[in-house]
Amino acid sequence: MADSFESLSKAYGLLYIIRSCEQYIADGRENGLVHGPVHLGIGQEAVAVGVSASLRNSDFVFGNHRSHGHLLALDPDPFRLFSEVLARSSGFSRGSGGSMHLTSPQTGFHGSVPIVAATIPLAVGAALRNKLVNSSDIAVAYFGDGATEEGIFHESLNLASTLSLPVLFVLENNFYSSHLHISQRQPDLPMTRYADAHGIKYRSVNGNDYMNVKDVSSRLISHMRSSPHPVLLECQTYRWLGHVDWRSDVDVGVTRSKYELAQWKSRDCISHLKSFIQTCWPESMSSLVSLENQIKSDVNDAWHRALSSPTPDISTLLAHTYYSN
Repeated sequence: MADSFESLSKAYGLLYIIRSCEQYIADGRENGLVHGPVHLGIGQEAVAVGVSASLRNSDFVFGNHRSHGHLLALDPDPFRLFSEVLARSSGFSRGSGGSMHLTSPQTGFHGSVPIVAATIPLAVGAALRNKLVNSSDIAVAYFGDGATEEGIFHESLNLASTLSLPVLFVLENNFYSSHLHISQRQPDLPMTRYADAHGIKYRSVNGNDYMNVKDVSSRLISHMRSSPHPVLLECQTYRWLGHVDWRSDVDVGVTRSKYELAQWKSRDCISHLKSFIQTCWPESMSSLVSLENQIKSDVNDAWHRALSSPTPDISTLLAHTYYSN
């Protein structure tokens, strides 16, 4: 079925929300309003929005240290994200988690952590649970190319393959692990070779093309729900900012240069989808501009509301540290 204007404008709105929120966080970090490091995915928004188009609240989704977009694609609440990053009690993790410890279980996002590759086995465990209870729900693990160099990644693929578990391994390959280009770390570019080694189905997509990510992941997820099995989806993309905080990290002794950054910016996922919508619906320009203006207003309001929100009371420091039933 062809995508409608309504579905594509909704996706465009999510891309725009994520980009806008992260820009506020970057500015807040630069001017000292945000304390502690933030890892921003500006430029990579199409991956989370494309995959999330086929997810449901009962699925189990796990992020990493760069997960603002993963969360907002499922729960687009700028106020709660800003509150968390600004350490306010109204945040997703009650202001105790900050940028890298996010959660929204009611929408399927079950957590992000700063430890590289740490949530990959959690997704495998969630997929095992789904299979044991004969559920059609799936698990999703988001991670970067650097995580493929951790042993737990390979152990997770091995177990998921052996037990035929419904887990979607979403590799956001932006070619850099911190500051080091993939050519300086690995002998070959396609990360899908790891899936092949473990007998796992795989696909590689243009991570800057929302339609490509959405269409491919939709088919994969549909098959996983009816016949449990693991899949590796490699999304080749690029983050506009550096590994951490607001800096662009260009010309730092590696191949990430101003020229390379400009080339990737010309492939902007938001501009790409906007052009596609306007080609299909030439009369849509005013609607998209109105949507952008509304998002700008809403995000700006959310930022200032979060700034004026209270911080957690010291008495709640250990209130949610341990789980009991």
